[in-house]
Order: sequence, then structure tokens, then C-alpha cells
Amino acid sequence: MTVPALDLSRFDLSQRPADDLYRHVNGGWLATATIPDDHAQIGSFIDLRDRSEKAIHEICEGLAKDRGLDLTSEAGKIAALYRSFVDEERVETVGAAPLTPLLERIEGIEDLDDLREWFGWCMRHGFSSLLETEVESDPGDPTRYLLFVTQDGLGLPDESYYREPQHEAIREQYQLHLARMLALAAGRGEPQQTDTAQARQIWELETAIAATHWDIVKTRDLVAMYNLRTIADLAAEAPDFGWPDILGAAGICCKVKEVVNCQPSFFTEVAALITPDRLDDWKAWARFHLISDLSPYLSKAFVDANFAFYGTALTGQKALRARWKRAVGFTEAAMGEALGKIYVEGNYPAEAARRMGVLIANLLAAYHESISALTWMSDETKAEALKKLESFRAKIGHPVVWRDYSNLRVVEGDLVANVIASNEFDWDYEIGKLAGPINRDEWLMYPQTVNAYYHPLRNEIVFPAAILQPPFFNVDADDAINYGGIGAVIGHEIGHGFDDQGSTCDGEGRLRDWWTEEDRAAFEEATKALIAQYDALSPAQTPELHVNGALTIGENIGDLGGLGIAIKAWRLAGGADAEPIDGYTGLQRLFLSWAACWSYHSHDELVAQRLAVDPHSPAEFRCNQIVRNIDEFYEAFAVTETDAAWLPVADRVTIW
Repeated sequence: MTVPALDLSRFDLSQRPADDLYRHVNGGWLATATIPDDHAQIGSFIDLRDRSEKAIHEICEGLAKDRGLDLTSEAGKIAALYRSFVDEERVETVGAAPLTPLLERIEGIEDLDDLREWFGWCMRHGFSSLLETEVESDPGDPTRYLLFVTQDGLGLPDESYYREPQHEAIREQYQLHLARMLALAAGRGEPQQTDTAQARQIWELETAIAATHWDIVKTRDLVAMYNLRTIADLAAEAPDFGWPDILGAAGICCKVKEVVNCQPSFFTEVAALITPDRLDDWKAWARFHLISDLSPYLSKAFVDANFAFYGTALTGQKALRARWKRAVGFTEAAMGEALGKIYVEGNYPAEAARRMGVLIANLLAAYHESISALTWMSDETKAEALKKLESFRAKIGHPVVWRDYSNLRVVEGDLVANVIASNEFDWDYEIGKLAGPINRDEWLMYPQTVNAYYHPLRNEIVFPAAILQPPFFNVDADDAINYGGIGAVIGHEIGHGFDDQGSTCDGEGRLRDWWTEEDRAAFEEATKALIAQYDALSPAQTPELHVNGALTIGENIGDLGGLGIAIKAWRLAGGADAEPIDGYTGLQRLFLSWAACWSYHSHDELVAQRLAVDPHSPAEFRCNQIVRNIDEFYEAFAVTETDAAWLPVADRVTIW
């Protein structure tokens, strides 16, 4: 399939790039684009995700039709998982029955020891608990894995939802949702007094839990969150939390000697809520979260009620996604790499891998050139930065070593049993890492995922096969298009190694301060200026709400460095000598390609949610605000002080 390098039909030529690059490139599309009822958002990323979803659907459907597959094989497990979800008739017949033994378990909680065991049991079986866990590289010694423990316990997206005025309507809807879900599980069509009373208990308890949470900006501070503790230390700091009981019920007490306590004050403060007089509150909380977690896999009444709040109320999505789409999501969550292994066979051309290798080499060379020429950084810190740059590891397309799913046990026709089995399998896989060395071949995304990432504790950049498609990467397009697209994405991910989080780790992934005091101060001064720029921005859809510059600073640094370095890399590749195409110079085409990648539209509800919790800025600002800081943009489109995109030279931020 041939895809145009730039789709001019999506442009709005009445909008000048010198005023609004984003709408110049995407305005025509924005004027006519409609969000499908089963989507909360549309745009370049979403188009590719839909395409990837269809490819995985074809794989699942093909395997599911083969009833002769061995259930112990990967293909057989994929088929059985998918069939168990799409068999809506059986799910409706079973109804709420899968909840019964689990709710009975909650009813059997008689004291705080039982409650703590429930927290641990939920961790092991993939249900909501009072804490979250993750197995990850030790920031102090990146050659080993450690267990990280973090705050949890909320049913709303973030602690700010429990206190900030703009979320009042969501708070009211959530309390109605709590009662509705409890009523459904009890076999009542409409909430009654007992359901409303329990909902009030849950709301008041979660509000108290939220008050102990770190805010979302503070949770970006890697240094503040690196708190190495023994189990004895945890118990001493928060004796009423019940660490031995919780970890024992999770099956890991004897396997863990040290953990990283990401929010020590949370565990100390929330322990004060674990008291005998609040036991009934906790049991109500446990009921709701169990019901909520399993709702997507139960009968239509549960699915619809869950979607009404978490879909429509929180994101504005009008209709539930088709069952086959949800089945693909479930199967992919359970066996994503096994599906990815099949996906790449027909969706990852060798030429894409070769071209990506060249692009990455040029981006790294451009970063080397840029860092070497920095005027605000000392030679001492530059040497460390360049050492880190040279240590970057790139992963492209798909894993070299695929994950082993032989220990996953799948039950034909039993959806909830498969949900729990998959959760347990993932838990055992993660906890099993604690006994061995770091797996350098592990991927944290599937090949069919349309995204990319940088891992600060492993100093690696990862680009799954599915993102290597237009508008990000076009094997038939000129270099300007690809450097403005995937080149800027590569630069963005490399840039994360030098953002507010990544810059705290060295080339080995070790949490270490490799900066002089003067250089760190200069860096933070530049980041403060960028934070201030974004704090002043409000999306066109929700002008009453502002971007959180501190929350989005890491991604904004990534965008700024990514595009700026992509331009340098394009020039290193000889791009400056490119002839105009379709009336646009090479440099113009690079910026137009950048803007095309950020075509995006969503419901107002989702805009509001993302402003509260998403570390990424809205798409219009990822495009427009970044270019306002890049001198080459002014050169490309002859931007002057009379143009809306103009930013005084003294106010422009260049970090890397």
C-alpha cells in the first residue's frame, strides 16, 4: 500500500504555519473528523492502533477456528483465551456466579489480619489492593532486580479527583456508580439503602486514602522514590500496615529481602486507617473493587454499568467497543508476545529495520554533536553525558528472545478462570525475576504496540514494529518526512535519558548524580522556563483548564530535544541539500511531517482527564509550542514578530 508522504487533503491552507502549524497541517481533517461511538479519541496514533488491532484480530480469529489445536501450545492457548471471551452466550448464562466464592471470601474477613491477607491475595491474583508492586532494576545497583511497592487503593484516576473543584461532577457520578455496582452484585436492579450506605463507606474511606497519596508530580521524582528497605525496616516504619501478613499472603515474604519503598509516608499514614472500627468500611471497599475488576468479564449488566462510568463519564466515549475488540485486548494482555511473534512475520519488512538502524545512528551522532557544543554545560558534565549517550542500547521491531508461556494454564470456555490464571501467571513471572540476573532481552511493549519508550534504569530505547508505519515512518518517502516523524520520535526517546527523570541516572542505569552543581542549576533554570511556558497553555476544547507544566516537563523536554536533534540528524544525512517537493523545501517538509504525527481529537472528558494525570501535553501543544522554541522553524516559514507563533528569542528554550 502506497501512502502519500504528506496528505494535503488534511491541511487547512487558511491557517498559516507561521501562526498555527498544527492546524495548518491538520485543520482540514479536524473540521470533518468524527469520533466513532466506540472511541474516545482519534488521530495518527489511534489509526495505527486500530490497524494493529485488526491484524491481531485476524490472527486470533484464524487460530480460534481451529478446534484441533493443542491447548498446551501457544497457538492453542491464544485460541482458547479468545474463544472464552467472544462466547457471549456462555458469559450471560454464567452471569454473576463467578463473583460468589470471592465475595464469600470477603464476607469471611473477621479481623485486620484477615484483611491484610486479602490485600496480599489480591496482589497475587491481579485484583485491586491497597498497594501496587513492580519488579524492576535496582536504581542503586542495576545488575539486580528489586520489588518496588507503591501507593494504591483508589477507584478514581488520581488523588486530585477527590479534592479539586473541577472534578466535582465526576465525584458525584462515582458515588452513584459505587452503589450501582454493589446492587448488581447483590442481584438488585436498582441501588437500595444498603447499597447507598456501603457506597458512602467506600467514598469516605477512599477520600481518606487519597489524602495520604503523593501527588502525581511528586511521583515523578526518582530520587525521592528510591528508598531501599528491608522487610524489617518496612514493619518498623509502619507497624500497623501488616507487611508480613500482606507479603506472606502474596507468596513472596520469603523471596524478598529488600524492597524499594516508593512512598514511605503513604504506608505510614494509610496504616492509621487500618483499624478495627473501620473493618466494615474496608470490606465494602473490597467488595466494590472486586466487582469492578471482574465487571468487564461478567454479564452485560456489569459490563454496561462499568463502561457507563469508566468509559462514558471519564472519557466521553459513547458506545462500548465491539466484543471482538475487547476479546483482542484481553488475549493480547494475556499472551501479547506470542501474538507479536506471529504479527511480525507479515508486518515488519527488513528494509524498515535497516532504515531504522541508519536513523538511530544519525540521531545519536547529532546528540553527540549537540552535547559537545553546549555552552551552559561544563566539560566535566559533558564527559558524563557523552559516556551515557555512547551506552544507549536500541531495540527495534521485536524481541530477540521471546517470552515463554508454557506455564500459563488456560481453561476452555471459562473466561473468569482464564482472567485469574493469566493474572497469576504474570505475577509468578514478575516475582520469578527476583531470583535471577537482569534480563537484558526483555521488552516492556509488544511488537504490535504503536508506541516507543526509554528505560532510564537500563538506558535503552525501544521501538516496536507497529510504530514503523506512516505517518511516523514511510519507507517510500524522502528523508525530511522520516526525520520529522520517526526521527523526532527516536530523538524524543533518547532525550528521555536527559530529561528531569532520566538525567538522574548514568549510562549504566544507576541512580547517580553525575552533574556539577552549577550545571544542574543551569539545567533546572531552563526546565523552569519550559514549565512556565506550558503552565500558561489551555487546550482549545477546555479553555478553563491548564496544562500542568511540572507534570509534563519530562515529555516536553523529550519533544523539544527530539525535534531539534532530528533536524541536526537530517542535516548530517545530507538533508539540507534536498530539492523542494510539492513546493515545500526539505526543512518545511520536516516540520509538516512533525505536525502530521500529532493529528488528534478526543472528547472533552478525556481532555480533562489527561490534563489531570497524563505526563504528555495535549497534541496541539506537542506540535505548536515545541516549534516556537526552535530557531529553524522561524527560518523554514519566515516567522516574524507579527505572527502568532512568534516567541521572543530571549524566551526560547534550548536544553539539548
